[in-house]
Amino acid sequence: MKYKKKLITYTNLLDKPVKFRPFLFSRMFLLWALLGIFGGVLAGTYWIVLDYLLHQVEFFQGWLVIPVMATAGLLAGLIIHFIGDPGEMDLIVNNIRFNKGKLDPKNNPSMILSSLLCVGSGGSLGPEAPLVQVTGSTGTWLGKIFRLKGERLRSLSIAGMASGFTALFGAPLGGSLFSLEILHHKHAVEYYRAIIPAFVASSFSFLVFALIVHLGLGPMWDLPTYEISSTFDFAYAVLFAVLAAMAGWLFILITKTLKQAFERLKAPIYINTTIGGILLGVISYYYPITRFFSHYEINHLLLGEFSMQLLIGIFVAKIFAIAITVTSGWRGGFIIPLFFVGTALGLFLQNFFPGVNPSLIIVSCMAAINACVTRTPMSTTILLGTLTGFEYLIPIFFASLTGYFLAPRIPFIRSQLEP
Repeated sequence: MKYKKKLITYTNLLDKPVKFRPFLFSRMFLLWALLGIFGGVLAGTYWIVLDYLLHQVEFFQGWLVIPVMATAGLLAGLIIHFIGDPGEMDLIVNNIRFNKGKLDPKNNPSMILSSLLCVGSGGSLGPEAPLVQVTGSTGTWLGKIFRLKGERLRSLSIAGMASGFTALFGAPLGGSLFSLEILHHKHAVEYYRAIIPAFVASSFSFLVFALIVHLGLGPMWDLPTYEISSTFDFAYAVLFAVLAAMAGWLFILITKTLKQAFERLKAPIYINTTIGGILLGVISYYYPITRFFSHYEINHLLLGEFSMQLLIGIFVAKIFAIAITVTSGWRGGFIIPLFFVGTALGLFLQNFFPGVNPSLIIVSCMAAINACVTRTPMSTTILLGTLTGFEYLIPIFFASLTGYFLAPRIPFIRSQLEP
């Protein structure tokens, strides 16, 4: 039987015409590129609308932020209640891992409208999660049109996620790795087939997004110039990362406590989002710099002059603001807000280490707290190198790994648990 099977196999091979393909280029490349173009256009359109909302809402200052954010929370909750719950990052990860890589596009209208209200009104969550959801589901939609199944469909969905993430951060490599790391914190290589599609889609998405809004063409945040002075810099990076990982634990603890409190209310989603809006408005009233998702506010923090007491207040207020936004039903992502928390912590620690380069302190704290919460050390390193212009990636990688290995055993994103 084995001999007959081999004979049939060889006969089939001989019957087929010989194809000369000198390059790895294939038709799938065109599909990945098309997905990247779609992702760039979607992300660019989303950003233009969001930026317009941000500039309109920022005129409401003082006590007016409380009714504005409460109203935004109510409207976002009503959209989710009547149009449908788009879910959060947990749902995206679960669908990629356990639902054959399918992300449902029917949730996009609710996600787009609710996240624009939540992010644009001043919530402490960024647009990265909505963009990942929308562009990832676009990948699923394209895959169904071209009748892809199995790993090809999953890879296209992951490539869509990468294109949305890359558009905002302007880091094709970092965005691609993030789309893999966020799915499985221990075995990112489990989805290795998606890495080339993610690279291609991310590159095209970055180009299209940059042409539309000119965002991500250079470092986003103005850190002081850094030069490695000695091997002790790596030890300092680990030390600051340990302190930042403690801040990550604090954020996770506060978030879980607030989540239990909102669950005990057993109220409709629009009540929770309204309560969250009121609380966020109060925090923004006392600490205005904690308002919004910190894309611009990180530079304000870096270039301003703040006392140690004020930095501690900003640090704690921002942690509570992110936790309230996450647990009350507001929609968005928490990566850039966590970078803001790391920046505030780094500026505070700088007062105790005046001889250490402030950029090293800040970037170590930013890397460690994000890696601790999201368990994405590789992509965090590359993203921060791109966003801050920090040319020496090794200290960032030391800090990211420290935050990763000091993360809680039970991940903050519960869907990252082993199946």
